[in-house]
Amino acid sequence: MEETQATTMDDAEADIDHALMARIAEGDHQSFRDLVERHQNAVVGTVTKMLGNTSDSEDIAQMVFIRVWKHAKRYKPDNKFTTYLYTIVRNLVYNESRRRSRKRTVSTDQREDEIHLQHPDDPAQQPDSTLLDTELRAVIDAAIESLPENQRLAVVLRRYENLPYEEIAEVLSTSVPSVKSLLFRARTTLRESLSKYLDA
Repeated sequence: MEETQATTMDDAEADIDHALMARIAEGDHQSFRDLVERHQNAVVGTVTKMLGNTSDSEDIAQMVFIRVWKHAKRYKPDNKFTTYLYTIVRNLVYNESRRRSRKRTVSTDQREDEIHLQHPDDPAQQPDSTLLDTELRAVIDAAIESLPENQRLAVVLRRYENLPYEEIAEVLSTSVPSVKSLLFRARTTLRESLSKYLDA
């Protein structure tokens, strides 16, 4: 019953997106603003999770929506709008990742060292739960960021955006079994990376 309700809600949301895109294709600026408002937080969150919490995450998210506007006339409502949207996110994020990998100067190991230096072990100092949560979140983000691109995006779309396997497969241009395999390998790697924090 709950699954049926969720599917109905998903369909209703998809219908709204398709209707907005039809009006955007005709140059309707208000519909574009409405669409951005509906999906901006998810897009910015996904870009940030993929690239790290940097100032240019919002710039890349803006580029995603500029592409939506520019190509609205070519949009076909064959799939959910979110599948189309996250495919654009994937392309821009992967391009930015490759650009960064050519000029990266700080390794993940160095980042973890920096996190540790910010909160050094001190038996006399009992950090509060907020500080521990912040540190753990930073470590988790760094661990996710170190995953291969496809694994990272699969984790972000599944864990943070709650996309079904079928939609993730569409975004990644692969099969559902392949998505499940990517997620399994990613979770295994993350468990190993975070074991010293989880066992503490």
